[in-house]
Amino acid sequence: MTSNTDTEMVTREIPPGEWKDFFDEFTRRHEGWLVTVEIFGEMGAQVEAEERPLKGIFAERKKGSSEIEILTGDTPDETFTHVVAHPSSVRVEETSEGAESALEIRSKDEGTTLVRFRATALPETVDGVGPGPGPVSA
Repeated sequence: MTSNTDTEMVTREIPPGEWKDFFDEFTRRHEGWLVTVEIFGEMGAQVEAEERPLKGIFAERKKGSSEIEILTGDTPDETFTHVVAHPSSVRVEETSEGAESALEIRSKDEGTTLVRFRATALPETVDGVGPGPGPVSA
């Protein structure tokens, strides 16, 4: 994976048995964050979605195979879904502080999908700047 910052990056492999829980937590941490979804395959690099709000990433098993769905957009009418069929590996790129900057999903037969954040930050440092109710006051 590549990065657009000078910060040292660490890449961590997510085991297949942990994909569902990982993506559920990843979605909770990053829903509404701006992402770019790129596909690298036989036709070269293609941008599927550019700086669109992340709705969620979901791993599902269907009839013995699996797929990962990446949803972006502001409204139901503007939702874009990219499906990675037959994923073979999932890796997350993090800064040395632990902030997730990119997600790489490899498919057995469709190449590689890269989900990059517009900005890299720890989720707890951006409370209240994205959509949603914001911090709860006591």
